[in-house]
Amino acid sequence: MFSSIIKLFPSVTWKIKTNEKILFLTFDDGPVPEATPDVLDMLSANNAKATFFCIGENVVKHPEIFRRIKQEGHAIGNHTFNHLNGWNISKKKYLENVALCDKSLHDVQSFFRPPYGKLRPGQYSALKKKYKIVMWDVLTRDWERDRDADSCFNRILKRADSGSIVVFHDSIKARDRMLPALEMTLEHFVKSGFRFESLEKYS
Repeated sequence: MFSSIIKLFPSVTWKIKTNEKILFLTFDDGPVPEATPDVLDMLSANNAKATFFCIGENVVKHPEIFRRIKQEGHAIGNHTFNHLNGWNISKKKYLENVALCDKSLHDVQSFFRPPYGKLRPGQYSALKKKYKIVMWDVLTRDWERDRDADSCFNRILKRADSGSIVVFHDSIKARDRMLPALEMTLEHFVKSGFRFESLEKYS
């Protein structure tokens, strides 16, 4: 599946090329008060930077949390205004929704991640002119209610290495699995000599 997607969308970023011991933590679907502040506290305690792919609607609802993300030096990415599935909507409406998200973020962002990882070729062709489209090589699956935090963490242990882009979700749905899995990830990889950077430094 992924090989066919890569051939269809060749300029999409799945992993950062580096020989340094760096992981790129990313958080989708926030900001929300039930999850994002706890994520920020954990990152700060570990001197870690990350990239937050924000839903515009949530930014409008929680501007103070969005400001904190920026003030603490994390990178911001566009994740559409309403978490749209690109396979189910026209190019025109999808691009309008992406633009609306940028407006809520008060600027055109450098990074874009499509919700569900789903884009049509026409949407991709238009977006790649304006954004660095970022996917991932490590998906925690922290939104799955039948999974526990240990399972999410073990997915990272098995798949992550230097330059990996790891996806968490700072959402209500994922919170109970995401936060302990994030804590374990930070503890393990800090002890292993890794550092955590935002994508902004390596774009």
